[in-house]
Amino acid sequence: MSELLSGDFTTTNGWSDLIDELDRWKKEGRTATLWWRDDDAVLATERLNHFASIARDTPIALAVIPASANPELASWLIDSANPSMTKPIVVVQHGWSHANNAVNGKKSEFPPERSGPSVASDLAAGCARLSTLFGARALPVLAPPWNRFACRFLPLLPACGLRAISRFGPRRAARPVPGVVEVNVHVDLVAWAVNRGFVGEEAALGSIIGHLRARRWAEANVDEPTGILTHHLIQDAATERFLSRLLTITRGHSATRWLDATEVFSEALCPP
Repeated sequence: MSELLSGDFTTTNGWSDLIDELDRWKKEGRTATLWWRDDDAVLATERLNHFASIARDTPIALAVIPASANPELASWLIDSANPSMTKPIVVVQHGWSHANNAVNGKKSEFPPERSGPSVASDLAAGCARLSTLFGARALPVLAPPWNRFACRFLPLLPACGLRAISRFGPRRAARPVPGVVEVNVHVDLVAWAVNRGFVGEEAALGSIIGHLRARRWAEANVDEPTGILTHHLIQDAATERFLSRLLTITRGHSATRWLDATEVFSEALCPP
């Protein structure tokens, strides 16, 4: 790891702490797995193109809003001439219309006060639309807007064509209900409560290291990969610099691997 420490990666203690944590995974003969989800996609924009170029060949799960998805986005994803597409990007379902249906409390498209039939209708419509637009690239995975989905609706997912869910925070169970796999994200790089800019190196690295350490110590689900959440539509330069540095360090460490979403949700994609 000396080649990483000798580079310009230790401007804050957090970067050396991250390398130390990855070194501990290596010493224990284990691999620290990570995955990347980006939310709110609807169009093939210059921002999305730039975002994909930053990722290089790191796999991304693109959470697409079905009701607003433009067919040009599907064309962009399958364009083999697109220089940003060195690694296939897969699609997961970002609710239906990203509408806030909560009567009280925090924003949610699927709050507990909604009726089961209305939720099922939205979920099924979204699944069908993404399947039509993106074909096999669309995975049967729900990433609910604002990462909120009332647990009472989880049993509805399989009948709507969805076999997995991705919310925020360490999961309580790999299978919250029969027929549904849960794999979450754990690190949001956006400071939503402040200025919608970068949350900051200290906070981002602290969350990444904290989840990796919790997994290594079996205080969190060991098999749930550490998930990074981004929003390309509002991503700023500071976030891009952080991501570039994070990718360089993690991809240069032999004990780290970025998973494709088909690996992350492999249990949900296997035939029943």
